[in-house]
Amino acid sequence: MVPELPPLPALTRAEGQFIDAYLEVVDLLGKINPSRGSHTYGALRAAQALVGRVDALREALTLMHMRGESEVHAETLACALRVLDGERRAARVTVPGTRAS
Repeated sequence: MVPELPPLPALTRAEGQFIDAYLEVVDLLGKINPSRGSHTYGALRAAQALVGRVDALREALTLMHMRGESEVHAETLACALRVLDGERRAARVTVPGTRAS
């Protein structure tokens, strides 16, 4: 049985958009990561999609700034990332460790 995840912390709409866009960028970077991929076409498609997702990320941050949300509440946003499986998703961006023989 899968343990129940804690609920998402309360976020402003802009913070929610920021988290969503950030995770979409992370997912695409994971697909582009040359140490994890095996096909250029998939990486190419992810790279093409990355442009739009980076724009969405910028727009979310711009909206936060324009609304006076001048601080990023790292602890709250980190909690949201954990609930949304951000640690596993971000791990795909890193270079895997070497395998022991």
